[in-house]
This record gives sequence, C-alpha cells and structure tokens, in this order.
Amino acid sequence: MDQVYRELRAAGIRVEKDNRNEKLNYKIREAQLAKIPYMVIVGDNEMASGQVTVRLRDGKNLDPMSVAGLVELLRAESAASMGPTADAGR
Repeated sequence: MDQVYRELRAAGIRVEKDNRNEKLNYKIREAQLAKIPYMVIVGDNEMASGQVTVRLRDGKNLDPMSVAGLVELLRAESAASMGPTADAGR
C-alpha cells in the first residue's frame, strides 16, 4: 500500500491513506459521506496482482488497473473537468 501511495504522490495526485483498524465497508461509507471522488482499494488480492481496485463515490467499481493506469485515468478526468484551456482560441 505504501508503494501505491508513493507512486500517486510522485505523479502529483493528492492522496490520503486510511490505515485505521476499521472494516473496509465502514471506511468506504465514510469516504462516500465525505464526498471523496475516488477510493483506491489495496488489499491482499491487489498486492498479489500488482493492481489496484478503484471505487467511485457513487459506489461503482472500476476494473482492476495498474497504478500507472490510475494516474492516466485521473489526469484525463482532471483535464476533462477543466474544460478548454485559456489559450485554446489563439
């Protein structure tokens, strides 16, 4: 999990870890209530496969992906939400 955290931080992604000894469903519910847009799940299965599972705030689970794939997805989402750049009309 620490490796995923470091890779996301190195890519400039704002990320927080939740290492509390709580049940996963409890943590997910809290994140949804806090309106966290993406929850990255890194459990035993993900560590073994070298991938992460991403859950959206609305409860939808994305297909497992690599950390690089997640960074790509987040950058694309960020660019799309920003709309056209200021100098696009030049």
